[in-house]
Amino acid sequence: MNTLQTIWSELTTPNELLFKLISIPLNYLDVWVCMLFFTSVLNIETTKKRRLIYVAVYGTIASLITFLVPTSYSVFVNIIVWPLMVFFILKAGILKSILSEVITMVVTSILDFVFANIFLQIFDITSDMIMSVPIYRLIVVISIYLILFIITKLVNIFKLNLQIFDNMSKKTKILLIINALLIILVLAMQFYLVRYYSNSMPLFITLISTISLIAYFIVSIYSIINASRLETTKIDLENANSTIHSLKILHDQVRSFKHDFDNMVNSIGGYVVNEDIPGLKKYYQQLLEECNKTNNLYALSPSVINHPAIYHLLATKYYEADKKNIQINLNVFLDLNEIEERMKIYDFTRILGILLDNAMDAAEECDKKIINVTFRKDISNNMILVIIQNTYNNKDVDTEEIYQKGITSKENHSGLGLWKVRQILMHNNNLNLFTTKNDEFFTQQFEIYK
Repeated sequence: MNTLQTIWSELTTPNELLFKLISIPLNYLDVWVCMLFFTSVLNIETTKKRRLIYVAVYGTIASLITFLVPTSYSVFVNIIVWPLMVFFILKAGILKSILSEVITMVVTSILDFVFANIFLQIFDITSDMIMSVPIYRLIVVISIYLILFIITKLVNIFKLNLQIFDNMSKKTKILLIINALLIILVLAMQFYLVRYYSNSMPLFITLISTISLIAYFIVSIYSIINASRLETTKIDLENANSTIHSLKILHDQVRSFKHDFDNMVNSIGGYVVNEDIPGLKKYYQQLLEECNKTNNLYALSPSVINHPAIYHLLATKYYEADKKNIQINLNVFLDLNEIEERMKIYDFTRILGILLDNAMDAAEECDKKIINVTFRKDISNNMILVIIQNTYNNKDVDTEEIYQKGITSKENHSGLGLWKVRQILMHNNNLNLFTTKNDEFFTQQFEIYK
């Protein structure tokens, strides 16, 4: 009985050591619940192994901070450590790493403020007691974690995660990162003021300050998301213009083909009547080239190239090639959205753009200006293949040397294109690029593994 009374006495009176000891399991619980929350809200995909490592490592670091760093500075240290843990362990990216902290801090600060004031009224205690008496702090913290866990479940059930951050431009992401860093700084100062000066400040001032901070955060995020949506709409309009352009060219070619159809039949009939088989073969090859152009335009369709970024890139390169009288033969045998499941689409379009530019530069110098582009899957090796073949004149080209920085055979070019491709490959262990050549074609085979 005396033991229970002693334990209860320790729990209900200010006790810094006990408070820190209780904080050890609470730190692991805090890291776990917060991780579930922000990975769901921000749609952060990660593995079970990384989640376990994150909880173990960050929970341990948080516990060490509790014992080794003075309480007045521990909030600031945690603010620095949090996004670093998310970035390096969960591999979430810079923007989502920072937002994971901002969004979680905003929600938990709201819940902390609400529950703290509720318990102030229920137990008739001061805010200092909530921060220093173990039992009161434990009740508040458990209440926050419970609500946070419920919110996480609702986000998963109703699919309320924020996917808008996956499609933002680099400029918008930088703006959002700066805004998020400022919010983190203000939140840290707010925590500090509430922790040490809450008793000397009227409740009304604390309430207004907290509400203003939350309102600023919501308005800022809302404005940036709207700006991102405008950028997405702009990209969609550009893609629509590319589609309209494709359809216009296709329509003109079909009309031209239909208009000349009778003449083509008569020409073929002339070769047949005169039994001029060599002439018919030559005529057929010329006719086949014209048909291939029409078939390629059919392939250059959003229904076939069903990823907007890839479609816009291919459409742009197709029109550039058409102006240079380069024939692009396009074959797509897969759902291009699968590429985004295996690598960043930003990196993919950079690589594809560089390879197509190099292919066009080489083919432009040839009598037969041909580029073959194929997208297909190798099911046996569980990989996606992007194969680009082009005619070329320089048969002595070194397939290894071309990847070195500054090496180029073209005038007024920096020689950084393929060097940059190699840098991207070095940072991704599921990507390969094989370069081969024969008497007719120079071939780049880009492999994307699961």
